[in-house]
Amino acid sequence: MSQIEQVVSTLKKLLKQQSITYKALANQLDMSEANIKRMFSLSSFSLERLEEICEVLSISLTDLFALSQTQAELVSQLTEQQEEELLENPQLLLVALCIRDGWKFGEIIAHYNIDELLLVQLMAQLDRIKVIEFLPNNQYRSLIAQDFRWIPNGKLEQFMTQEVLVKFMNPKMGECWNFRFYLRGRYSETSIEIIQRRLNQLTREAAQLNTEDQALPLDKRRHYGLLMAMRPWEPSMFEQMRRKKASPED
Repeated sequence: MSQIEQVVSTLKKLLKQQSITYKALANQLDMSEANIKRMFSLSSFSLERLEEICEVLSISLTDLFALSQTQAELVSQLTEQQEEELLENPQLLLVALCIRDGWKFGEIIAHYNIDELLLVQLMAQLDRIKVIEFLPNNQYRSLIAQDFRWIPNGKLEQFMTQEVLVKFMNPKMGECWNFRFYLRGRYSETSIEIIQRRLNQLTREAAQLNTEDQALPLDKRRHYGLLMAMRPWEPSMFEQMRRKKASPED
């Protein structure tokens, strides 16, 4: 994520926290709501406009940049030791994922079979392995970025592949797909780069929406899985039909 994208992401979070809508911000700045939306979608701000938005938020530009830098320092990939500790204890992994999605301490207890004492112990362990900063009164600050990635071919990625993705692709009876689309083709290197860039952008946008929605009560949010994948591949039934290349002796 670029620096200006990080600043815009921080602005969105601050507006959400203060319940300031784009419409309300537009009224404050004597602009149309459409122009405000365009400005945020394109990440196009003059320094003067940023300063005006900061005045609405009652913070300084210096505060905004400092908050943005703090967000940029979040961990984007776990270490092997962190992944191993999470996998050793399914309850620890569950709490880590709840924290990533912005669950409050009491919400975890109410939703899962985890009592207060155990949750404090799990939070303390997550603090020790630097996944969160455990704060007084059972508050916490996540140290993991929303769009963090597993270690490629690491233990957590293998676990996710075996235990999550396989089951994700095979819904239970009565479960439905909100969206499912498969497309194959033969693409140039340039086209492949374009597709990958847009998939990365969608990943960042989905992570940002998850962050913004954390301000909503838990009963206003639903568990959803989003899978995006792309790799060189041809169905085996087609691969078996390939014409064999003649050997040099033929």
